[in-house]
Amino acid sequence: MIQPRFLNLGDRALTLEFGDTIDQQLVSAVSDFDARLTQKKAAGKLVGIIETVPTFRSLTVIFDPLVISRSDLQDRLLRLLDKVESSDQQLARHWRLPVCYGGDYGPDLESTAATLGLTQEKVIDLHVSQTYLVYMIGFLPGFPYMGDVDPALHLPRHKEPRVRVPVGSVAITGQQTAIYPWESPGGWQLLGRCPLALFDAQRSEPALLEPGDQVDFQSISEAYYQELAEAMQAGSLDFSQFLRQEVNA
Repeated sequence: MIQPRFLNLGDRALTLEFGDTIDQQLVSAVSDFDARLTQKKAAGKLVGIIETVPTFRSLTVIFDPLVISRSDLQDRLLRLLDKVESSDQQLARHWRLPVCYGGDYGPDLESTAATLGLTQEKVIDLHVSQTYLVYMIGFLPGFPYMGDVDPALHLPRHKEPRVRVPVGSVAITGQQTAIYPWESPGGWQLLGRCPLALFDAQRSEPALLEPGDQVDFQSISEAYYQELAEAMQAGSLDFSQFLRQEVNA
């Protein structure tokens, strides 16, 4: 287990910083420790801890200072860190998500290909060739930061972000790819669109993806996209068809 640096975040939160890069080892360290804290909290063995918030490289622990002091919390976390095995495995999900690339669905596909000196077909091939890890959920409810994008597709954000990015837009920037779960402003390069709702407050688990999940993308036709979108709208779409398997991560 990587030994983190402890940082104060106000008087009700403590951040454990495991590193300063986007790296799968760091994500695993954060995820493993977050899972351990969640289990201890559920068992009533971490009195005073309210919530944990994982990111790419850090874990923030929100606590009640009237129940546990900052110093006592840090001592408790250090003891738990010493007991975590880096080889611990968690059960993760492996998804295969449909994407309609290009045209109105992916308005940056053409310019991305031109900038990189590739054909549009090659950009799509490279994007679907990777299995991505969901590093974290952030920015918007259900927004998955995923990596790693093939180095041949690394591009920066737009200098001026769009005011509106359509819901379901599949995008890239740098080594990351993501799906916008809501219509929102955004500066990433838009390659396509996924018809599945990544966030629905009516579901028992509102966010479709969670940290540690693995994701493959499948290129689909516009006709099939519309078919899936209609089923999504009607509430008849079976999400299990896109869940390939559960794997040890």
